Amino acid sequence: MTAEKALPLGDAKAAEEARETQALGGGGDERDHTRDKAVHERGHWNNKVEFVLSVAGEIIGLGNVWRFPYLCYKNGGGAFLIPYVVFFICCGIPVFFLETALGQFTSEGGITCWRKVCPLFEGIGYATQVIEAHLNVYYIIILAWAIFYLSNCFTTELPWATCGHEWNTEKCVEFQKLNASNYSHVSLQNATSPVMEFWERHVLAISDGIEHIGSLRWELALCLLAAWTICYFCIWKGTKSTGKVVYVTATFPYVMLLILLIRGITLPGAAEGIKFYLYPDISRLSDPQVWVDAGTQIFFSYAICLGCLTALGSYNNYNNNCYRDCIMLCCLNSGTSFVAGFAIFSVLGFMAYEQGVPIAEVAESGPGLAFIAYPKAVTMMPLSPLWATLFFMMLIFLGLDSQFVCVESLVTAVVDMYPKVFRRGYRRELLILALSVVSFFLGLVMLTEGGMYIFQLFDSYAASGMCLLFVAIFECVCIGWVYGSNRFYDNIEDMIGYQPLSLIKWCWKVVTPGICAGIFIFFLVKYKPLKYNNVYTYPAWGYGIGWLMALSSMLCIPLWICIQLWRMEGTLPELQSRNGIVEGPSRGKLLTSCHPGSRERRKELRRRILPSGHSPSDWPPPSPHLQTAHSVMNPSMDKFTDEYSTSQSNHPSNT
Repeated sequence: MTAEKALPLGDAKAAEEARETQALGGGGDERDHTRDKAVHERGHWNNKVEFVLSVAGEIIGLGNVWRFPYLCYKNGGGAFLIPYVVFFICCGIPVFFLETALGQFTSEGGITCWRKVCPLFEGIGYATQVIEAHLNVYYIIILAWAIFYLSNCFTTELPWATCGHEWNTEKCVEFQKLNASNYSHVSLQNATSPVMEFWERHVLAISDGIEHIGSLRWELALCLLAAWTICYFCIWKGTKSTGKVVYVTATFPYVMLLILLIRGITLPGAAEGIKFYLYPDISRLSDPQVWVDAGTQIFFSYAICLGCLTALGSYNNYNNNCYRDCIMLCCLNSGTSFVAGFAIFSVLGFMAYEQGVPIAEVAESGPGLAFIAYPKAVTMMPLSPLWATLFFMMLIFLGLDSQFVCVESLVTAVVDMYPKVFRRGYRRELLILALSVVSFFLGLVMLTEGGMYIFQLFDSYAASGMCLLFVAIFECVCIGWVYGSNRFYDNIEDMIGYQPLSLIKWCWKVVTPGICAGIFIFFLVKYKPLKYNNVYTYPAWGYGIGWLMALSSMLCIPLWICIQLWRMEGTLPELQSRNGIVEGPSRGKLLTSCHPGSRERRKELRRRILPSGHSPSDWPPPSPHLQTAHSVMNPSMDKFTDEYSTSQSNHPSNT
């Protein structure tokens, strides 16, 4: 797709008048004009709080609770915070700010924003949306599991606390009865806990391998349907509904986390658990894997390279101080992860204390923490159904807003690509419904008896850290070198009134792509085939499916570059100067690259419209429509440039 050229001012006026005449049917049909105007209208946040809560809900998710605390414990406790802070400053904040500012500057979704600044790198947008599509299918499966657990909490005794259920085996042994005489013949090496059997035999009904898909778990399918129904109605009206829902979904988890934290630190053995969480082991810093874990955790928890931040930022007011917002949100995200570690490890310390075992034997991460370790710890507390209910409600709310914001950003990208198709009537709502239905049916395969193996493939390949790192490298190269970090800093200054810290600029150009490339190479060198529970080895075709999902996003970028260069005629410098295919529009050269309300656009309009020797007060508007408005309202030059820039932004060359 070629970049559109700027039209001369006279041609632009003629084309605009012709378009308005055609849209109005010669002035006879105002409804057509209204519909045409609606095509170019985008939603926006009603206030800054809606934007902040939406981003907070997206980035603060399950990974803050079940991944960061375990990584901190595993990689040297408090010493892990050193590489984490390094990546926080050098990778997290720069890329987070880059994507948010890009969305706010262009007012476009995850694909068309790259088309505006650098058409050659539009493949970055497609790569992010492919990753996002994968996430939309498998991330919500966790919500289905959490809803199923929550539905089993409303009993006097939790079903995973005791044996004797239809899904339990003869090897099931309750912790409270391990020392009883009637269990003395049981070999503890072969014994299984009721919480493990509830998870594997009742929830998953897991098969022997991916080769045996088995039947669908209808109870989980209903939970998945409920999750998608809630998700749909959270976003079906765009920012109008999302901006209201996040007041609950983004704040309620903090209430639950605070309650669980207070309960956890008051349990016996909690201090020992917190000690294992934070006790520093400086020697671990010499292990490259520790640094890799810190870097990948930043990318996972900050929702970067997914297009979500770009989409959310695109609904901001042009002059919103996104720089300050990004710094605050990044600190909030990391702070939440740190505090969540106290809530989790205080409970794990209590469980280790009750069982008389080292905490290393009970520490888990990922689904193992959420659906095995923590539920088991809850059964040892008084009023266990209450604490289990609060915990799974927290998980549901943490995952819910991350899920529906991902869907919303994918919808935003599609609608911005085809505004004339989807910004009419209820077509946007139907698009969300179609995406939800398709994702629901695709997700059903992960709710079969062999679905857990497929879920692990999605988690380890489709949305892996390797894919995110690959996209981040090209994002930084595009903005830092091709579009130009200095130019983007000028754009940011135009929005917020000042330039951010110069360190971020150098991170875009050198530090961030260098670090990401290093970790990416480390991933490839240290690659080990995925094993489920470190036991089950996938067949060759299973690994093939995983790599196919990973490459489906990464290949979008180089393929798009090759296709664009193949379609264009001339050498690379000629393409750069003629079509802007390599380098985005420079300041003052292509008016369509500027936001309609920007200071930059106002300055350029004055320069292009007013001849020398004329002042704004004695220069009439260029079209009869604006002349009428001028004669009635006698607007200032600022108001005139606002109207003219709006008409230019609605020009066909900008769609």
